[in-house]
Amino acid sequence: MAELFSSKHGVIVACDVKTKDELNKLVKSTADVDGIVGYKVGFILGLKYGLRTVVKTVKKHTDLPVIYDHQKAGTDIPEMGLEFATICKDSGIEGVIIFPQSGPETETAFIKALKDTGLTPLVGGEMTHPRYLEKDGGFIRNNAPEEMYVNGAKSGAEFFIVPGNKPDQISNYARLLRGIIPQPKFCMPGIGRQGGDIESAFKATGGLPAYAIIGSAIYKSPDVRKSAEDFGRMALGIS
Repeated sequence: MAELFSSKHGVIVACDVKTKDELNKLVKSTADVDGIVGYKVGFILGLKYGLRTVVKTVKKHTDLPVIYDHQKAGTDIPEMGLEFATICKDSGIEGVIIFPQSGPETETAFIKALKDTGLTPLVGGEMTHPRYLEKDGGFIRNNAPEEMYVNGAKSGAEFFIVPGNKPDQISNYARLLRGIIPQPKFCMPGIGRQGGDIESAFKATGGLPAYAIIGSAIYKSPDVRKSAEDFGRMALGIS
C-alpha cells in the first residue's frame, strides 16, 4: 500500500462546509498550497451529496488523498467493517478515521476490512472537547484511549488521531506507541480555534510524522488561501 502522505509534516484541511459549492471553492483555493497534504470530509457533505460525488468534487482540483471521517466510525458490530470499507473504497476515499468505542473486536475487524480493501485506517481514541474522559465528567474510561491506540497498532494501524490541543497527552501516546511499532504517525484536530498550536503539538510527538487537521481556522477565514499558506508554512517549518 502506498504512503498516504508524501511528506513527514503537513496540514489536512477539514472540509466541514455545508455545500458542494463551498467545497469546490475551498479545495480550489488551497490544493496547490505548500504543506497541504490532504482533505478530510465528513457526514455533512457525505450524507447530503453522497461520498462518490464529494470525492469527485475534491479530485477535480487535486490528486491529494481524501480521508473520510464518519463521526464516528468503528462503533458498530465487527461484521459491518467490510460493508463500510467497501462503500468507502468504491467512493474513491483513500483513508478512513475510526474511533473504536465499541471495543477491540470491532476495532480489529474494521482495521482489517479497511486494509484488505486498500484503505488506510486512522485510529482515534481521545477527543479534543471537554467532558470526554471519565475524570473530566465524561463517559469514556480514562485509560480507554490508550487501549484503543495499542490495539490499533497491534492490529496493523500506523496512523493515529490525537487531540492537538493536549500536547502532554500527545507525548504520552507517542511514547506508548513507539514501543509497539517503529514509526507511528499522528493526525491532530484541535489546532486553531480549539486552542492547539502546530509547534507544540508537533514537537510533542518527539519527531514522529505529524499532520494538523485544520477546519474552520481555514475555511472561515476572510482569506482562505492565506490562512492555508500560514498553517502550511508552520507545519513544514517544524523539524
